[in-house]
Amino acid sequence: MSESVRSLIDAHGDTLKPGDVYILNNPYNGGTHLPDVTLVTPVFLNSSLGLKEPSPLSPLFFVASRGHHADIGGITPGSMPPNSTSVKEEGVLIDNFLLVENGKFRENEITQLLLGGQYPVRNLTQNIADLQAQIAANEKGVQELRQMVAHYGLETVQAYMGYVQDNAEESVRRVIDVLTDGSFSYELDGGAKIQVTITIDRDNRSAKIDFTGTSAQLDSNFNAPSAVCKAAVLYVFRTLVDDDIPLNAGCLKPLEVIIPEGSMLNPLYPAAVVAGNVETSQAITDALYGALGVMAASQSTMNNFTFGNERYQYYETICGGSGAGVDFDGTDAVHTHMTNSRLTDPEVLEWRFPVLLDRFGIRPDSGGKGVHCGGNGVIRKIRFLEPMTAGILSGRRVVKPFGLNGGEAGALGKNYVERKDGTVEELGSTGVVEMNTGDVFVIETPGGGGYGLDSGDSES
Repeated sequence: MSESVRSLIDAHGDTLKPGDVYILNNPYNGGTHLPDVTLVTPVFLNSSLGLKEPSPLSPLFFVASRGHHADIGGITPGSMPPNSTSVKEEGVLIDNFLLVENGKFRENEITQLLLGGQYPVRNLTQNIADLQAQIAANEKGVQELRQMVAHYGLETVQAYMGYVQDNAEESVRRVIDVLTDGSFSYELDGGAKIQVTITIDRDNRSAKIDFTGTSAQLDSNFNAPSAVCKAAVLYVFRTLVDDDIPLNAGCLKPLEVIIPEGSMLNPLYPAAVVAGNVETSQAITDALYGALGVMAASQSTMNNFTFGNERYQYYETICGGSGAGVDFDGTDAVHTHMTNSRLTDPEVLEWRFPVLLDRFGIRPDSGGKGVHCGGNGVIRKIRFLEPMTAGILSGRRVVKPFGLNGGEAGALGKNYVERKDGTVEELGSTGVVEMNTGDVFVIETPGGGGYGLDSGDSES
């Protein structure tokens, strides 16, 4: 999200005013994919806070919130089209648009923007409500910052913000001290690959993470904006720190990240990117762990499932198995890495949408075997009570989640539809299908990879 704030500063830094709130989701300007909508509020301080010097004309802080909107337009309900080939097909693109001016919500202007695109939003009322909630969340952050400054003083608050980043930087440098060079290549179901080489500089206590060799920009939507790739790097190195520190940009200071322009991890407009944030991000994360040799692959997918029509729009990601490591087993039925979210409760799902959850349980023996075994995936079956369009955007249906150090790979995932007449329609990693009343959509998620060669599996 820091990339989004930075893009606003670059575009409007000299014209920001108190009472302004900006909105953006542009994947080519700090965003991830179009459903992830970011609101940024500049924070100005006034003389009532007892500042030693007059408040500057430019903001001293920024508060930002990002929310995944259930629908932001595009060619399929839920704005996660499995087969998009251009970002224009994925919804309404917003680039640093003034949403609140001098404290006034510009509802007419944002309505025109959301409804005026080639593929407009389907539920404007819901979008407006979500945006107002994000505005309120930002305002709460502004109030808390002002109270903090009033209590401790601006100089102290700014100093401690610096200390937090400095501490994060040193924590990552201590991790780098014990890491070794490594490289890894991880193939996606469509044949593209992520190549990463990590080089440790002992003298400077720094690391270079180089994605040179990664596939060129794709015709599919598995391209990931550079902000997504940087976020994955930040996440991985933060997880290697044992200390209890907040996630912040200080973690990146010892890291040099090289992402070739025009690659699938740094695509050029108007490349489709909706799967990059949810699928490719998972593969980047696991490739980094593989290069460092610390953990086998998780399910390496979010199993993005959407369904809807003009009245309903729904989106969920589905858990699977996590990867095993040198001294731990993977976990069954868990959201991992870049998804790290919760599913809608069954009662709420069935109350709000015309569907029934027929089955949701652990998928036995889907985790990779090893000295430490990967976690098992799940089986999820959703029965439709009225006709809708459903879409699946997933991975690891062709290429298994890898094991490490002799551990076995996790099981492949599966997607298929059980029709009311008893026929079964197999789907690939991605697909859109029309569901009729009584049809069941089935998703079997992958298991995590195992770690270490189990001596019981070797020949005597």
